[in-house]
Amino acid sequence: MTSTFSFPTKIKFGAGILKDLPKDLDALGMKRPLVVTDAGLLGTEAFKSLERVSGKNWSVFSGVHPNPTIEDVEAATAAYKENKCDSVIAFGGGSALDVGKAIRICIKRPDKPLLPFDSDADWSGLAPCVTIPTTAGTGSETGRSSVIIKDGRKCVVFHPSLLASLVILDPELTLGLPAKLTAATGADALIHCIESFTSPVFHPMCDGIALEGLHLIGQSLARAVHNGTDIEARGKMLVAAMMGAVAFQKDLGAIHSLAHPLSTFCGLHHGTANALCTPVVMRFNAQRVPGLYRRVGIALGLRDPDDKATIQHISDLLSDIGLAPGLRAYGVKESQLDAMSAQAFEDICHRTNPVPVTREDLRHLYQLAM
Repeated sequence: MTSTFSFPTKIKFGAGILKDLPKDLDALGMKRPLVVTDAGLLGTEAFKSLERVSGKNWSVFSGVHPNPTIEDVEAATAAYKENKCDSVIAFGGGSALDVGKAIRICIKRPDKPLLPFDSDADWSGLAPCVTIPTTAGTGSETGRSSVIIKDGRKCVVFHPSLLASLVILDPELTLGLPAKLTAATGADALIHCIESFTSPVFHPMCDGIALEGLHLIGQSLARAVHNGTDIEARGKMLVAAMMGAVAFQKDLGAIHSLAHPLSTFCGLHHGTANALCTPVVMRFNAQRVPGLYRRVGIALGLRDPDDKATIQHISDLLSDIGLAPGLRAYGVKESQLDAMSAQAFEDICHRTNPVPVTREDLRHLYQLAM
């Protein structure tokens, strides 16, 4: 058995720590950063906090959409060039963070298309980038990949050089996040930890990180949803989301393969799509690998649970935070299942599912989730 673990990114955590950003930028030599964010954040308390520490040479691009597209990346790249920027501050949820990281590829090699991504090219020396999440879910702030939609498909840009120069985790920035988004993003973090831990890839360090992430989520997800001002719960979720993203360098599973087409075909938030597919996939896996989820349940605070108890606990948690309805409640139609299952089968995440899945299995799982 072999595994490789590498994590060079500096991560700063603490309530109010954003105030140190000017000093952090000076240390990184960032003089003219482009803030990459989405229009929904403009005017929020989180964005006002950023404005209070901003410099006169900063520029802002706020054209990132949910489930970002190649056009978002191209527009942000153009803004970077137009404003003669030298670095990036990616500020927001996973979409803004992914676009902010990805434009550095386009800046370095304007002669090469971003997609399909050439992972064998020399991507050293990318522009400095500080990632500042305002949601606790994707963990993209610590990830070495960006997920970008092109021609109706989610494409992964993956390279170690995409890692941020600095990550700032300030739970105060998440206090204004609505309960619905807190639930969806938190579910994403939960599922990152579950799928990375149960992936059959040998990676004991990631296993330990995923289990502690689950422990923190068990303590704090429902609290953060039901009381958005609970700064302790917000902080624990922010750390857990980061840990989930670190852990899934081990890989993910069928839940994510099912979720990706739900975003591209139906526009579902990624975390919501994950949550709606989770119970059916867990039951499918547990039937074939008994005992698979026992340690997941223990990490979430259950006493000596079996698979059934763990899956029920997670289903109840998702229901408690408002993510219980089936796919039909979100506008998914039976007529879409064939095309979605075909795209799900092409998605690489299911290749590290605890058990192999066929295209027919994936369609059946969609049907069960309806």
